[in-house]
This record gives sequence, C-alpha cells and structure tokens, in this order.
Amino acid sequence: MRLPKLSKLEMQIMEVLWSAGPSAIRDIQESFGLKNRPAYTTVQTMVYRLEVKKALRRARKVGNAHIFEAVISRDAAKARLVDEFLSMFGGRMQPVMAHLIEAGNLSPKDVTDAEKLLRELAAKKKRDA
Repeated sequence: MRLPKLSKLEMQIMEVLWSAGPSAIRDIQESFGLKNRPAYTTVQTMVYRLEVKKALRRARKVGNAHIFEAVISRDAAKARLVDEFLSMFGGRMQPVMAHLIEAGNLSPKDVTDAEKLLRELAAKKKRDA
C-alpha cells in the first residue's frame, strides 16, 4: 500500500492518535494547546480527509462520537516525509549531511550512531543474501 502524503495539520492529528491511541474528534481537537487550537470543524474535516486517505479509520462509536484510530504507523509516515524531503535533493543525502555538519546540527555521536546502523544493515543484507 502506498502511503498517503500528509499535511502538517494531518501529521499533528496522527501524532495525537499515535500518542493517545484511539480518540474522538473532540479529544483530538482538545489535545492542541489553547493558543494554537484549530476549530472543531477544521479537525473534523481533516480527520475525514485522513479517513479517505486510509491513514486512519473509525474503530467504534461511543454514543454519537466516532472513535478513530491510526492505520499507518508513525515510522512509516516519517519515512515517507524523509523520502519526500530527499527527493528535493535528487534523492542524494550528501547535500543534507553537509548542511547539517556546517550548521553544527550533527554531533560526533550522530555520526557514530549512523555508522553503527550502516554496519548492522550491511551485516543483515549479507545474512539475507
């Protein structure tokens, strides 16, 4: 299944479902801070759009309220975002890494962790081959 492209507000709504679990629209809306809380109807519209995109589904009904749950995982959604981001650089990671290093946003520990992950992935590929 191809993962849907999600807007910033859609990702925020999904984050509520990933963190809090199945929730009603009112609960999702109230999870936003008072200062930047979108209107109930805005959240409702976005939830229905996410349902059409098959990112979430109605799990059950409690009284008049539908309870929604995430269908796609947080990791899958984040992977889609990273892939979209990298596509702006022709799929190349080098310009991104160079910027992170120059901006001081990449620590030696980040590099060590990345090297360890690369070694683990190489070993896994070797075992699977």
